[in-house]
Amino acid sequence: MHAPYPNPRKTTAIRPLGKVDIAALRDAVLAIPEAVWDAENADKPNRFEALDRTRHIVFRFVDDVRDWRGSHDRPLWADWRTLLEPVLAAATAAYGYPAGAFPRVMLARMAPGGVIKPHRDTNPAAKWPHKIHVPLLTNDRVAFFIEGVTYHFPEGEAVEVNNMGVHAVANDGDTDRIHLIFEYYDTTQPAPEWLPRPADGA
Repeated sequence: MHAPYPNPRKTTAIRPLGKVDIAALRDAVLAIPEAVWDAENADKPNRFEALDRTRHIVFRFVDDVRDWRGSHDRPLWADWRTLLEPVLAAATAAYGYPAGAFPRVMLARMAPGGVIKPHRDTNPAAKWPHKIHVPLLTNDRVAFFIEGVTYHFPEGEAVEVNNMGVHAVANDGDTDRIHLIFEYYDTTQPAPEWLPRPADGA
C-alpha cells in the first residue's frame, strides 16, 4: 500500500501561497458566455462522480491518469495562456522550483447550492503534484472541508490543498464559486519509487 502522502513536499492540510493579481483573468472569466461553459463542460476529461454538477473548463490535462509527467494543452489553452501564465507563476513562486510544470489547469464553477462530495483524489497522477486553488469568484458562505476542518478561501489568495485527505466543498451562498485549479510539480525532483517504470526494451 502506498504512503498516504507519497510526495513529502505536499501539504497535509492547507498551505497559503499569498495574494496574486487576478484582475485581468477574473474579468475575462466572468465574461465567458454560458454556451462556452456548457460546451467545454460537456467535453471535459475530468468526469468524476464526486464533482456532481460542478462545471469545468479544462485548459491542460494529463495524458494518462496514472502518470503526471505527460500532459497536453487543450484547445482553449492557446487563447488563455497569456492571462493564465502570470497567475500560475505568481501562485507558485514561493516553491522556488527550478523547473516547475503544470500538468492540469482548469476553471471550476459551482452554482449556488452546489456541492462537491467528500472524496480523495485517488488517481495516481494526482498523488505527486501540489494541488492549488486560486479563487476568482466566491462568497462568504462557500466552505472547503479537509479532513473535517472547514476553510474559506478569499478571492485572489492562492492556496495549496491536501487532495490526498478527504475533502469536500459546499456553496451555500447566492453567487457562483469559480476557482482556477491546477497542479504543479518540480520536474527535477526524482520520481517516487512506486511509479511504474517502462518495461525493459519498451
